Amino acid sequence: MAVGNHSTVTEFILAGLTEKPELQLPLFLFFLGVYVVTVVGNLGMITLIGLSSNLHTPMYYFLSSLSFIDLCYSTVITPKMLVNFVTEKNIISYPECMTQLYFFAFFIISECHIFAVMAYDRYVAICNPLLYNVTMSYLVCSWLVVGVYMMGLIGAIAHTSCMLSVVFCKDKIINDYFCDVFPLLELSCSSTYINEVILLCFSVFNILAPTLTILGSYVSIIASILRIPSTEGKSKAFSTCSSHILAVTIFYGSAAFMYLPPSNVSSMDQSKVSSIFYTIIVPMLNPLVYSLRNKDVKVALNKIIEKRLFCILKDF
Repeated sequence: MAVGNHSTVTEFILAGLTEKPELQLPLFLFFLGVYVVTVVGNLGMITLIGLSSNLHTPMYYFLSSLSFIDLCYSTVITPKMLVNFVTEKNIISYPECMTQLYFFAFFIISECHIFAVMAYDRYVAICNPLLYNVTMSYLVCSWLVVGVYMMGLIGAIAHTSCMLSVVFCKDKIINDYFCDVFPLLELSCSSTYINEVILLCFSVFNILAPTLTILGSYVSIIASILRIPSTEGKSKAFSTCSSHILAVTIFYGSAAFMYLPPSNVSSMDQSKVSSIFYTIIVPMLNPLVYSLRNKDVKVALNKIIEKRLFCILKDF
């Protein structure tokens, strides 16, 4: 459905995180460091999985997709936020703002669903191990990832199309560090009812469906683990899920914090604080979680380091 752009605003000003000059440089250096770690960590994870034959399994295929999504949606947000720390006014044009909104929605919705797919993968591996190779074939895994991105695409198109119909003719200062739905709707001088309904429907689906899938998968996984007679077997089965459980807890915990503000903080300031963790810190933590808590990843990394060192020493 083509939606006309009736906005009288041609650009916005991103308010950023703080107006205090003394905090600009420390915050710039901190978030620059976070972004560098995010890029190196996620690119490193994708490269490691690609180079290590023992990581060419469905679990790590989905993990590389998660790393790609984390890398992309961090890149959609962080560089523009860093600009805000070194410029007096962080101006973003209307088309750039809508583009940022589109890609942020696309990748954040995709992340919700990739976690559900990863939980289903662990369910099949633990509850139906004999059928794992058949159930999680390369074709099935490919279609699952395509489905993840299709969910992101549909949600992003819906949110952006509805936002394009909003008329912005009041204050053009966005009280945030990127173009998000709620701060933009605050600037509207037209009805936002349809936007709010669409936002509610897609938010419920994109949060509820993956959450139910994850909970259902782990209820079955825990039941299967408890039936394993040996303590060693239980520990081994649980260790294959521990990294995913921690990553899911961090992601959905930060999302819950975003929508459950404490009573002593204003809702918009609360949104800023929580969305920092949600959009910037989580993409940095995921590769660290999967590398530090995953034996296969650590073994693969050690093999590649040893191989590179051997090649370097051989040249000498």
